[in-house]
Amino acid sequence: MLLAVFQLLCLLIILSVMLGTQLAEAKRPNIVFIITDDQDLHLDSLEYMPRVKKYLTNEGTIYKRHYCTVALCCPSRVNLWTGKAAHNTNVTDVVPPYGGYPKFVSQGYNTDYLPVWLQEAGYNTYYTGKLFNSHTIENYNNPVAGGFTGSDFLLDPYTYSYYNASFSRNGEKPISFTGQYSPDVVADKAFGFLEEAISDEKPFFLAIAPIAPHSDVQMGKLHFNEPKYAPRHAHLFKDYKIPRTKNFNPDKPSGANWIANLPQLNDTVIKYNDEFGRARLRALQSVDEMVEGIVQRLSDNGVLDDTYIFYTSDNGFHIGQHRMHPGKTCGYETDINIPLIVRGPGIGVGKVLDAVTSHTDLAPTLLKIAGAELRHDFDGLPIPFTEEQKGKTEHVNVEYWGRGIAEGKHGTEGGRFTIYANNTYKALRLIGDTYNLYYSVWCTNETELYDMTRDPEQMHNLAVPEQLSSEYRILGRGIKDITARLDTLMMVLKSCKASSCTDPWKVLHPQGDVSDLPSALKSGLDTFYEEQPKVSFSKCEPGYIVESEGPQVPFVFGQGASHGGFPLQDSSESQNPLEYGQDWSIWT
Repeated sequence: MLLAVFQLLCLLIILSVMLGTQLAEAKRPNIVFIITDDQDLHLDSLEYMPRVKKYLTNEGTIYKRHYCTVALCCPSRVNLWTGKAAHNTNVTDVVPPYGGYPKFVSQGYNTDYLPVWLQEAGYNTYYTGKLFNSHTIENYNNPVAGGFTGSDFLLDPYTYSYYNASFSRNGEKPISFTGQYSPDVVADKAFGFLEEAISDEKPFFLAIAPIAPHSDVQMGKLHFNEPKYAPRHAHLFKDYKIPRTKNFNPDKPSGANWIANLPQLNDTVIKYNDEFGRARLRALQSVDEMVEGIVQRLSDNGVLDDTYIFYTSDNGFHIGQHRMHPGKTCGYETDINIPLIVRGPGIGVGKVLDAVTSHTDLAPTLLKIAGAELRHDFDGLPIPFTEEQKGKTEHVNVEYWGRGIAEGKHGTEGGRFTIYANNTYKALRLIGDTYNLYYSVWCTNETELYDMTRDPEQMHNLAVPEQLSSEYRILGRGIKDITARLDTLMMVLKSCKASSCTDPWKVLHPQGDVSDLPSALKSGLDTFYEEQPKVSFSKCEPGYIVESEGPQVPFVFGQGASHGGFPLQDSSESQNPLEYGQDWSIWT
């Protein structure tokens, strides 16, 4: 009798464990991740996407201080899918030898990035659209992109041909979709994968990556035209104009480096740029319609309330700001401050969150949603979902290597786009309750500092020599004191890994008494910061060549002036006459 009771209890325990496991699995949320290509925040593109507003913004949270860390497609996407800064992935360009899909593979990430981790966590994973640049009709299966239950990838050299796209489904031979509108094709493929995913018992991750509103690029042509749009959208937005902000085609030069030497745009160019902006908005309408289709299908199948939907872009875009032709690749707010909207369980409805977040944080966020263990080598942290969860993160580390490129008809000279070769830089965004700053160091060793509380358009560079001794104050301190702190923080971030990326002040002050800019501005620390080695370059390289990037290690408070192997008397060694590398790639 006792044996029978014992056996019954054991059976009940086993059944309870099995049922609990099944229930836990059933409760794990699904994830839909939509990533557009070159979509802006500061040209007001979201204001012209009513379905995104209805189904995502109004039903979720928009993160107004979300940033990409590299203002270029492939490095930004690798950063997003790995949770690592670009100086750690060393995927810094869109083509080899410094970037693109081949570099992603050679660095070992094809078996060690988000979709692989999600599969290990029990998810079905799907992807359609653009994965990376230099993912081509020649190398699509050498190797096949890892980590996907189902995939249908856009492939170079037809990625940006709106009416001549080629796709490879699940590693099979590419198929051309000549005459079909690429964003619509991606939407149809996404709907198919969604149906497949919903029919399975496993939770799913579906990434959707249309090319809109990226410029149209035809095979064999070295210039970027305005994006193409579907005929059904041709009548829209005929009165739209690029916002005439203070930094739009200013009367006086602004910015630094090559930007400061740009001529003012004439009326013909401005008229064309407005039409370029209209074409971008029209191209985004297919994406807007797709968002509605995704939400309706989730709702019709009863899984909408159990699904997170993320909407973002790989980088931002400028048109006319600081006199620039259409393009990206710069560290200015137009290029790095990008859309992020999240809807799902526990997300605030109709909220705007001012937490400082970046693409580096999204892989940790998605793994946390999936209930998976976070990796120790992440350079970011999960983003907060509510105001109550908002942490004290104040910084975003931005970096770029290589060239700037002018897009559009007037950015083309002699049949090819204009290249600005000396576009390598480090940049830092630092935002708190009482300060909002941008600091950058170019490979020409020019610096920029903008007080974006009073100068959101980044028109008045406070880092120029005449400002360093001015009476201008930030947090009660002079410009020289501010730049000393920002440059030192950048010294940590430009080569940081893991916790030194998420808590850089602790690298400088291990005792933990300095955790943000205000606490670093204590007068007793002035000498410590003034004597730090400075961020600098000896060459403008096309990729991450650490030997050309000056000192790498700051001094640590309380550990002596020569800490880190860069004695103070040697900290200026990298201030040599600049050399410019010649191995520039021409594809983006």
